[in-house]
Amino acid sequence: MKRLSHRKRSKAPRESTHAGSPSNPSTPTCTKPRMRPAVKLEESPSSPTYPQNQLTMRNKLRDLLKTPQKDWFEGKLTRHNHFDTFAHIDDVLNWVLAEFAYEDRCRFMASCFGHFLMMHREIKFSGGVIHRLLLRELHHNGPTDEMQFMLGNQLVRFLKVEFYLITGLRFRVVQDTTKYAGLENDIHQRYFLGADEVSLEEIRGVVAVAEFGETYNAMKLYFIYMLNWKLMGVDERFKIPVWQFRLVEDLDEFDAFSWGAHVYMHSIYSFKHALDERRDGFVRH
Repeated sequence: MKRLSHRKRSKAPRESTHAGSPSNPSTPTCTKPRMRPAVKLEESPSSPTYPQNQLTMRNKLRDLLKTPQKDWFEGKLTRHNHFDTFAHIDDVLNWVLAEFAYEDRCRFMASCFGHFLMMHREIKFSGGVIHRLLLRELHHNGPTDEMQFMLGNQLVRFLKVEFYLITGLRFRVVQDTTKYAGLENDIHQRYFLGADEVSLEEIRGVVAVAEFGETYNAMKLYFIYMLNWKLMGVDERFKIPVWQFRLVEDLDEFDAFSWGAHVYMHSIYSFKHALDERRDGFVRH
């Protein structure tokens, strides 16, 4: 009993409460907690001003909204068909006669639209994202071919540079499209009898069932279809301008055309006026 009590007394010193006690590694560390310096919010230079600046910026941006936030509404996307994936590029090229398929595919890859073949085939268009973005469009005094949006507390701009980075399409001075003349037995004459009005739906029907006995004919038709349906997003009842049929007959000229500027101008106009009818309703009521 004396030895036992001696051991108790020998281990009794309260070093066990010190941090990192070597005599008993399992002993919990009991260091004196560090006290954080008491800093009042008003003493921090950024704490009161940063949120206030954000709030001020957001209020300023809200005042510039084309569609007031109280009038935001859910959009409804109308689709006319499901022929909207890049997988159909492969389908078109596979429909071509075997002796021309390889040459057509190589020429497509080398064209101004060739880089789209390297994209994922099942890319889908998100109408909901576009609608919510357009609701946040702002009035501005910048260039007419620029759009500005309120995203959170930030002002975001959409210009030609961003469009070029996304699409990779050529930007040059927009050419005069009236200079392109028709050719005898071209695809416009061969597949549509030279009709003044050819819809996108008719082109799709020809691409799906026609037998292409000459090199590049399938590719030429698909260029026109891809340009209008996928890049410009027009309705399938849209009438194709005759100059496009004439231009595509010269593939080098077609590649050199400023499709970036052409598609961008069309897209900006469509985006800027997409909600006009609903906005007019806000003004009238």
